Amino acid sequence: MRKDNRKNNELRHIKFTHNYTNHSPGSVLVEFGNTKVLVCANWENTIPKWMDKESDQGWLTAEYSLLPQSTNIRCQRERTKLSGRTQEIQRLIGRSLRSCIDLKLIKGKTFIIDADVLQADGGTRTASICGAFAAVNDMVEKLLKEKLIEKNPIIEPIAAISAGIVDNEVMVDLCYEEDSSAQADSNIVLSKSGKIIEFQTTAEGLPFEKKQMDEIFELAKNSINKIIEMY
Repeated sequence: MRKDNRKNNELRHIKFTHNYTNHSPGSVLVEFGNTKVLVCANWENTIPKWMDKESDQGWLTAEYSLLPQSTNIRCQRERTKLSGRTQEIQRLIGRSLRSCIDLKLIKGKTFIIDADVLQADGGTRTASICGAFAAVNDMVEKLLKEKLIEKNPIIEPIAAISAGIVDNEVMVDLCYEEDSSAQADSNIVLSKSGKIIEFQTTAEGLPFEKKQMDEIFELAKNSINKIIEMY
């Protein structure tokens, strides 16, 4: 039995609070159990310097951070140099969101996602991706309403979830205690139509069977469908 008495295929309580701040066109507080992430989406009428000025597309980028009191032991702010973990998560959020955006429809613009973890209890990167999609979707609606873009660049919704093998059982949406003792750890990002965007699965100890990997995928797919319905 799991620590919180959930079944292995059950998600934690999930909540999306839209328009959480006043100054970002898209801002969502996303909660997966005790994990809470504030995700804001903004845009600029510029593209990165490394892109050709005559490029026929825009860009989307992401920044991620753990606030100092988000963990049980205070973590330091990354003011000058990002840790490898932070860089990895930022890239994951960015490429996940770019997979569902037609960048040609935001030509000359950059979408910027800021994901700040207020409280961490496992699954911060997957919660950040879900919050990022919700925030970008809200921002796009405002851009369309204000006629700052002509067409909706969102191809289809996406969502993400963590999963793993704990005590030789496949579980979804792991809290920190479950994640820290898992024999296998997974982060899965899928589109609404079930296409794979990211499928990270690593054995933390002994190797695991392919049938368990298949079970992880099916469990994640069902969970992601439920999350997308919550947006």
